[in-house]
Amino acid sequence: MFKRIFLLFKVARKLSASGAVETINQIYSLPFFINLFFNFISIGLQSKNSSKQKNPGEKLCAALQSMGTTFIKLGQFLATRPDIIGEETAKSLEKLQDKVPAFDLYEAKKIIKKEIGDKQYQNITNISESIAAASIAQVHIADIKENNVNKQVAIKILRPDIEKLFNEELDALMLFAYIVENTFSKAKRLKLIEVVHLLREITNIEMDLRFEAAAANELFENTKNDIGFNVPKIYWNYTTKKVLTLDKVNGVSIREYGTLKDYGVNLKNLAENLIQHFLKQAVRDGFFHGDMHQGNLFVDKKGNIIPVDFGIMGRLDKNNRKFLAEILYGFIQRDYVKVAEVHFQAGLVPQDASKEEFAQALRSVGEPIFGQSIKDISGGNLLAQLFEITEKFNMATQPSLLLLQKTMVVVEGVARKLYPETNIWQVSKPVLEDWLKNIKSPKSKIDTALNTSSEIIKRIPEFPELMDKANYALQLLAEGKLNLGHGNSKNLEIEQMKLKNFKNNLIIGSFGIVIIMLLVF
Repeated sequence: MFKRIFLLFKVARKLSASGAVETINQIYSLPFFINLFFNFISIGLQSKNSSKQKNPGEKLCAALQSMGTTFIKLGQFLATRPDIIGEETAKSLEKLQDKVPAFDLYEAKKIIKKEIGDKQYQNITNISESIAAASIAQVHIADIKENNVNKQVAIKILRPDIEKLFNEELDALMLFAYIVENTFSKAKRLKLIEVVHLLREITNIEMDLRFEAAAANELFENTKNDIGFNVPKIYWNYTTKKVLTLDKVNGVSIREYGTLKDYGVNLKNLAENLIQHFLKQAVRDGFFHGDMHQGNLFVDKKGNIIPVDFGIMGRLDKNNRKFLAEILYGFIQRDYVKVAEVHFQAGLVPQDASKEEFAQALRSVGEPIFGQSIKDISGGNLLAQLFEITEKFNMATQPSLLLLQKTMVVVEGVARKLYPETNIWQVSKPVLEDWLKNIKSPKSKIDTALNTSSEIIKRIPEFPELMDKANYALQLLAEGKLNLGHGNSKNLEIEQMKLKNFKNNLIIGSFGIVIIMLLVF
């Protein structure tokens, strides 16, 4: 208990020293007592964030970056939540650089040896100094022997004790969020506890490199027959929770346009390939790289695109893929009634809404875009405006579609830097047409019918038992004993219960101290 309070004060002093509190106060006026607390806690400290030329978002970005891993990750997460911090601040936080000094090579070798064992470690030679260092992990180049063949690989290693440090600081932030939400009613709309909880869940997955390896491996399997897109191979014998080993990328960053031209790479074709490969991943496979900025994309001498960093991946179910393909294709055809029908068929808009009014709203999104020059039209921005319109019709936007929309904006931006005249719609059309033809083909319909029939036949022996369970569930519901809350909120509820228990212990502890003092003095 006392350790958590000590960490809270330590984090509070760090927030004050970085200038983050001062900047947050400019963006969102903090309550008097919170300002008083930080003024008290910062006695003897001098704020580092004194630049008057930067806007508040840029100041917050610099402050969070100066505070290390937990706050860099917090900033990156908040960049995806403009509903909490506003569009302008979210855009500033997108520029947050996840770069920190590398830890020692000796320490890196020690971690690798401990993780993969002495026998496997003997097969690794020529481990280089770190070539890239971020807040959670760093990367080294090395040689390994795989099936008696020498391979050059990249080895990603988690920072020592990073999980312990991260979770301790998040415990302190969770306590702070709990105190603020329960002290100031207006702060509840910010959902601070939920933000910290989600950040913990997301980053704890990121800190298990086996998840990233599995994501890379799935993308590799999905795209291995796609010409022009090469995902590095994972070496599972050299991969653990703290170590990830994959093929070294032999290429240059996609931002090095001069070198790409020297290689003889056609930048127009490269830009079109990038968009088409992304769309194939999204609509064909339902699994896409969710962080395709220039720093994560390389190109070899043959013009093949090589992605790296598989920590953020997006997944779409079949209905969402169909929804995505049909609305984009509908906009390409400027058939707004068709796009509206897709929304209603998918149950994404309440059935009592007017289809004609919704089609009119879609037209208000589509027509101004198609009135622009071809090079200015963005599919990602179109989706952003579409989600904004659909909110007015009580459509609940799904996180997977939001990630896809954000990634699409990034991919289009990279493509246009390669070739400014890239026609996003002309490039997208064949991919969308092929997939829609495929899912509407007689073979696809027969396969769907067979799969559905097969599932029904499998379930027939279970039918009496299912009916008994349904009857029992209805009885519990009638008696008010059944909780229909979402399962994914269970962990958050547990976290909130822990915080309430902590508060009770703190009150009891405080009374105990008071009683002892009265007895002694």
